[in-house]
Amino acid sequence: MPVIEVAHTIDARGLSCPMPIVKTAQAVKTIPAGAALELLATDPGSTKDVAAWCRATGNELVEQTVDGAVYRFVIRRK
Repeated sequence: MPVIEVAHTIDARGLSCPMPIVKTAQAVKTIPAGAALELLATDPGSTKDVAAWCRATGNELVEQTVDGAVYRFVIRRK
């Protein structure tokens, strides 16, 4: 599995919906097309929210993992 270089990390741990998505939408505008960002969240709803946001915006959800109560997403900007 190739290593994905993350250009930016968003720490949204402790934030409830819709803040993880709001912070992701703001951050994705600051990275170049094709670059990836990492989102760390503790809101269980973020799993569905991030997938839906990626589908709606055309950005790619490259990776989604969970470690205890922390959900980690890697998103590549379209």
